[in-house]
Amino acid sequence: MYGLIGKMLAAPGKREELLAILLDNNAPMPGCRSYTVARDPASETGIWVTEVWDSQAEHQASLLLPHVQAMIAKARPIIAGFGERFETEPLGGVGL
Repeated sequence: MYGLIGKMLAAPGKREELLAILLDNNAPMPGCRSYTVARDPASETGIWVTEVWDSQAEHQASLLLPHVQAMIAKARPIIAGFGERFETEPLGGVGL
């Protein structure tokens, strides 16, 4: 499996709007076992996205899906930047 944990920074005053965009994407993504979006309680602009995929290739392929491309296009204007990014090798757990 392939895991990705990344911090996204919303433009000032736009975190809730960005969260709504990220959470609105409920269409299937082949190979996606888990996609979690969370507020960073230590930052007014921070968002954490945690993903688990069957493989890194399936994660990369998901970025080309039309509904994912539409979400990225909608979110891009209110993303101020990115913070930490960690790749992991999930072994299992609840919901996987």
